[in-house]
Amino acid sequence: MPRLSEVIAALDALWPPSRAEQWDAVGTVCGDPDAEVTRVLLAVDPVQEIADEAVKLGADLIITHHPLYLRGTTTVEAGTFKGRVVHTLIKNDIALHVAHTNADTADPGVSDALAGALDLRITGPLVPDPTDPEGRRGLGRICELDHPETLREFAARAAAWLPPTAQGIRVAGDPDMPVRRVAVSGGSGDSLFEQVRAAGVDVFLTADLRHHPVSEARETSRPLALVDAAHWATEWPWCEQAAAQLDAISERHGWGLRTHVSHTVTDPWTAHAPSVTPPSISGAPN
Repeated sequence: MPRLSEVIAALDALWPPSRAEQWDAVGTVCGDPDAEVTRVLLAVDPVQEIADEAVKLGADLIITHHPLYLRGTTTVEAGTFKGRVVHTLIKNDIALHVAHTNADTADPGVSDALAGALDLRITGPLVPDPTDPEGRRGLGRICELDHPETLREFAARAAAWLPPTAQGIRVAGDPDMPVRRVAVSGGSGDSLFEQVRAAGVDVFLTADLRHHPVSEARETSRPLALVDAAHWATEWPWCEQAAAQLDAISERHGWGLRTHVSHTVTDPWTAHAPSVTPPSISGAPN
């Protein structure tokens, strides 16, 4: 069986920490480098539900996309929810490793997995990494559909093929407009509208879209069609992709690792109440 340090070295080769954004907090949060690793759990969020799932599974290592301590901390006291996660992991000899923005821009990365989940053909990165001579790494992906479909049909594709969440799928644009070229970016993507517009795509699928950026994007002379999915749903496909990558490494080295992808929905939204259209705006209460 490999030691944790050997597995981490392989993960760092997949997602080099040096390629993470400066503000990010990636790498190993806890774990003994000399401990043996036999079972690995992959998830989006390092929350208590995932820690408890790892304990029940008998996992030695959790790999998550989101950091546990993105902005640092002065305590891991168990009375705090993040401290309780740390205590649970250490008491049960479970390591935690994070691949965040270094996995976003990897080849393959988070947006490759998102495009794959939607059965889109990737033509290149949305924001290329200038240090990649092959032009494959970078943030987001530009894709094409094999056959054109309407924005309504494309939104239905996202609703059917991404993991279900309380939010579902929101759409901004003419439902009947034709869609052929698509940009995708797992996680929050409203900072990328300029690059999306420059790419000349028909629609942009991402998450966490806010009112003002969307309003401005829709009011331009060339309005963007937008599809907004839940943050967790757009990044969960990466867990399956990363598990497959780790399986390949394990087989190559003869490690015999057992990898598991958590299906626990850690999206923070838990319910959705559809709006009821009033008889008329004028009849609505003040």
